[in-house]
Amino acid sequence: MCDLIELAGRHRVLLTAQMAEQFACYQRMLLSWNEKMNLTAITRPDEIVEKHFLDSLLLLAAKEIPTGVRWVDVGTGAGFPGIPLKIARPDIRLTLLDSLQKRTTFLTELSRELGQDNEVIHGRAEELAHDSAYREAFDYASARAVAALPLLCEVCLPYLREGGVFCAMKGPDSQTEAEAAKAGVALLGGGEIKQSSFQLPVSGGRMIYLIEKSSQTPLKYPRKFNQMTKKPL
Repeated sequence: MCDLIELAGRHRVLLTAQMAEQFACYQRMLLSWNEKMNLTAITRPDEIVEKHFLDSLLLLAAKEIPTGVRWVDVGTGAGFPGIPLKIARPDIRLTLLDSLQKRTTFLTELSRELGQDNEVIHGRAEELAHDSAYREAFDYASARAVAALPLLCEVCLPYLREGGVFCAMKGPDSQTEAEAAKAGVALLGGGEIKQSSFQLPVSGGRMIYLIEKSSQTPLKYPRKFNQMTKKPL
């Protein structure tokens, strides 16, 4: 994982040799488990380093993260960006949320193997956001290209306390989504949509949208999934 240390360093994200070993373990487990279940379509080691690991770590280049924050990674899939962030920043208190039991089984075993004390939850994000144990309980929430930005904002902003930050990771042609999300963000208690752009060495442009929570989200949000998709805010 020497390449990852160098690539991350170009974005002022510093990794130690021990962290690189954890990423190597992550890659081995990802590929091994991927033979039994669909975790990723990206299976070349160099592409995993760039498209999964480095891409996730760009969040640390986009925003200075305070020590000890409580973070929920929504629709985390095979653990991106949450677990790479936790490798680089072990102080983060990480909750991994996914709707597929097979994935959460993998994430539980991966967390154990990496020595991470992550909370892993199997459930639908739009439903868990109404649970008082999780609603407006987090300092940061992240989602990585799992849906259009207006829908992501409705699902993720309710998890944040006032002053918390939603980090949405999208492709380079996502400005139209950001424009479409503005009205809904205001309804949900979010502030200005700030953006940072990055270039991956081979894969090209990436956009990270940062939305600070400025007021409480009305209790009716998030709506049921079919309502959100049929009539976005």
